[in-house]
Amino acid sequence: MARWWRDVRPATGTFGRSAGAGVPGAIGGVPDGMATATLVGVSPIHGLYATAVGRIAGGLTADSRLMIITTTSAAALAAGSAVAGFDADDRLAAMILVTLLAGVLMIVAGVAGLGRLTGFVSHSVMTGFLTGVSVNIVLGQLDDLLGADASGSVPVLQALDVLTSPGTWSVPTMVVGGGSIAILLALARTRVAPYAAVVALAVTAVGVWLAHADAVALVSDTGAIPVGLPVPALPRLTLIDADVVVGALAVAAIVLVQGAGVAESAPNPDGRRADPNRNFVAQGVANVAVGFFRGIPVGGSVGQTAISTAAGARDRWAGIMSGVWVLVVLVALSGPVGAVPSATLAAVLVVASVGSIRPTAIATATRTGGQSQVALATTFLATLLLPVAAAVGIGAALSILLQANRESQDLRIVRLVRGDDGRVHEEPTPRELPSDEITVLDVYGSLFYAGARSLDAALPDPTDARGAVVVLRLRGRASLGATAFTVLAAYADRLAEHEGRFYVSGVDQVLADRFEHVIDLRVHERIKVFPATPVIGESTADAIRHAEAWLLRGVETEQIPVVPGPGPVARLWGRVRGLWRRG
Repeated sequence: MARWWRDVRPATGTFGRSAGAGVPGAIGGVPDGMATATLVGVSPIHGLYATAVGRIAGGLTADSRLMIITTTSAAALAAGSAVAGFDADDRLAAMILVTLLAGVLMIVAGVAGLGRLTGFVSHSVMTGFLTGVSVNIVLGQLDDLLGADASGSVPVLQALDVLTSPGTWSVPTMVVGGGSIAILLALARTRVAPYAAVVALAVTAVGVWLAHADAVALVSDTGAIPVGLPVPALPRLTLIDADVVVGALAVAAIVLVQGAGVAESAPNPDGRRADPNRNFVAQGVANVAVGFFRGIPVGGSVGQTAISTAAGARDRWAGIMSGVWVLVVLVALSGPVGAVPSATLAAVLVVASVGSIRPTAIATATRTGGQSQVALATTFLATLLLPVAAAVGIGAALSILLQANRESQDLRIVRLVRGDDGRVHEEPTPRELPSDEITVLDVYGSLFYAGARSLDAALPDPTDARGAVVVLRLRGRASLGATAFTVLAAYADRLAEHEGRFYVSGVDQVLADRFEHVIDLRVHERIKVFPATPVIGESTADAIRHAEAWLLRGVETEQIPVVPGPGPVARLWGRVRGLWRRG
């Protein structure tokens, strides 16, 4: 506890500044939290609960001191997709379960040290997913903006239903929605941009009240807005089903990947790199706390973190205090929250979602090549046409496939040849092995999974060679997979069938010992492994000397020691001794 407090306590004289820096974040977080809750299909008050509790719990535990853990549209959309099948009376309880279970999964991921796995998510996949989420949000808010009823299983179908039924549109609601968008856009490039959403909420709420526009839907129409602080609630475990579990997995995956990006964009002020595993745990703790206080899922937010840093945040207490200020809003302004028009919240979501689309990232992915284009398009379409959990699963599987395919394509084999100047040169690998000669090869790229199969296809063909020797240099390799061992053993067999020999050099000592345990002894007799030494190239030189002696004698060399000393001397001695014994 003492160590934790030393880490989180504010520096002397900085608390007042942090409290002030938290005000803009709280003001901007109120409309964002309310609007995001509508994506889940619950009352906006639960978005405010999440905004307050998530910022406090996350700020006290995250290793990224400037990261704001609050509501995010992507996580809310995933949670909303998971609880969409529940009745209105059970939806809130199901949402609480999704939030709690997602938090537990994040904590487990952090404790298990899975923070590094976020780097395996393809940039193209993530760009396609987030772009699809933004478009989904825009399409899903058309009914609230136009005051129409929408039907359809996905936002694309809902939007199509709304656009093809103009007779159901409400003119007063359209005025409110259009006016809200106009206010947001007009203030976007001014000094009051962080407060633009609050201005839109206040102006439209007062306008609807003055005009007595009863046709305009308000937040209070979805249910009574509780007054005061959030009250803890126990989850209803009887509601757990496949949708809840899969939804929690999707929320956890989205939050963790997005959180890693936020941590990279907002480094610690002291320059220390944040621990991704601790950030995983922090976001998990925040979701568990939020779930117990009936809030929607939370995670690292790019936009809210940017607002906080722009307001002068220099430590974690700016984020913590922004959560405290949201609690003040809940106590003092719970009543006015119910007077906010639903069309205004829809406008906030639409403007934020359009602004989150990154044309530069899309252009980079499309210009990179065919693989990136396929990944981008596939994930984008999956997000539009399928439940969010399914889109996340497709994105994860696609990232793994792209990684494996890239590794297999990046593998390259070169032949090492010593020139007349004494230096070693790289040359293209021959397609066929020469007879009674030593061919030294070096490998670049991964040898796991598809990479090992690519190695199998790239090794020179020994079919027409007699007495060919291959020395495969694998310096820097600390481990190999089963596929790679199988490929090397099979290649050694093919060499042996034509009176050849196979050497492996430069491997870590642990990996050298593993050859003895993994590869069958019958095969191992035809493979000689030379572990790496501190001198670069020494193990390969030893393998070459051993191979030269084997070629000169034409017998099994298990009894032939490697002649110590410089390479040329050893090679001369081996040739002389071999010729003397033959003669």
